[in-house]
Amino acid sequence: MKLRRTRGKPGEWFYCLRHHTVEEGPDCPAKNRFGPYASRDEAEHAMETAVERNLEWENDPRWHDTDPARRGDGEHPGDQPGG
Repeated sequence: MKLRRTRGKPGEWFYCLRHHTVEEGPDCPAKNRFGPYASRDEAEHAMETAVERNLEWENDPRWHDTDPARRGDGEHPGDQPGG
């Protein structure tokens, strides 16, 4: 089975996780890239952006069951008492 090559839109930028390079258009498979980004500069900072977002999520009590005020609010699956 031959896979089709994905074509990006003009002006889309990606960061390749395998080659540690910025690409205009998706040159590498989706599993090996972040993006699309609107600019080359955004793609160049993809890893820094990912680290910042990961730290935010790791410290967000909504991602952990550590914020008693959010427990049982019914906003998230499993938040209901007994559920």
